[in-house]
Amino acid sequence: MNDSSWGAPAGSGGGGPYQGPAPAGPAYDRHQAAQTRPMPIVPDVPAGGFQDGHGRGAARPSGPLFRDETPHEHPQEPMSSPTPPPPAPRQKKSAGRDLGAAIGVGVGLGAVIIASLFIWKPAFVGVIAVAVVVGLWELTSRLQERKAIKAPLVPLAVGGAAMVVAGYVRGPEGAWVAMALTALAVLVWRMTEPPEGYLKDVTAGVFAAFYVPFLATFVALLLTADDGPQRVLTFLILTVVSDTGAYAIGWRFGKHKLAPRISPGKTREGLVGAVTFAMAAGALCMEFMIDEGAWWQGLVLGLAVAASATLGDLGESMIKRDLGIKDMGTLLPGHGGIMDRLDSLLPTAPVVWLLLALFVGTA
Repeated sequence: MNDSSWGAPAGSGGGGPYQGPAPAGPAYDRHQAAQTRPMPIVPDVPAGGFQDGHGRGAARPSGPLFRDETPHEHPQEPMSSPTPPPPAPRQKKSAGRDLGAAIGVGVGLGAVIIASLFIWKPAFVGVIAVAVVVGLWELTSRLQERKAIKAPLVPLAVGGAAMVVAGYVRGPEGAWVAMALTALAVLVWRMTEPPEGYLKDVTAGVFAAFYVPFLATFVALLLTADDGPQRVLTFLILTVVSDTGAYAIGWRFGKHKLAPRISPGKTREGLVGAVTFAMAAGALCMEFMIDEGAWWQGLVLGLAVAASATLGDLGESMIKRDLGIKDMGTLLPGHGGIMDRLDSLLPTAPVVWLLLALFVGTA
């Protein structure tokens, strides 16, 4: 750059001859002074390139502006092509839960159930009642935490346990009477608090009474038959096998979502696995465990169990999605809460009781 151009007034373009420094004092041309301004400091170049004072893009000089400026300071003039990062290692497909803890808890629960079921029937009724009370506690706690719904737990717990016992002692009539009294107790108990939210609280309470203890009462009804332990065991085996088949086949081969808006993890392939496993187990159980049962009845029973267990699982998934939670509780490591294990069992119990009553009677 020519040294004479550094002192040229702005706007002159450096085209005319240099006339020397401007005289100081009033003789200095005001118009010329207004056109003279200090050379601006050149800022760092942004990623989008140079811009003029009005936000318009400006061409960048081909060389560095200052002596200490190096080409690598400008990203649009790379020194060399960057080395592409190595490909990320392929992640193994995960089941999403602690499988070891889930198996351990499942084996422990199975031992308690089998022991109480075949040693003394009333002990198994007690196991059902305890599960009902804990399930009601989990459900009402989540409703209050997430939706500010205060379903009264005390009448629900007392009425739920009484419902299970009444079903075992007095049959279906006793279960219906206990259900009606529990609903009435919920309505009366909630009257001791302010009326705000009364309707939603008692509605949730009646729903909880039907959803947990009333459906669980059908397990006690299964137990009243002469081969009651075998019927209950058949009900448990078919439900567990259905869930296991859906889990195993869906995890390994699942590609097509069954109900992505409700439960994204469930697939159509998993449903096929549930139906296949449950029908096979149903044929074996009806042939070798149920008095006067036939293998073809087991196929029908297995198909119905797979459908009801899947719908029950989706139903609780709908509730949990509405509440914005993943599990109903943390009582069972690897499983979640009691309600997370009862979700497929509760709606399946009346289905199994009804089909067994049609196939082989209730005695």
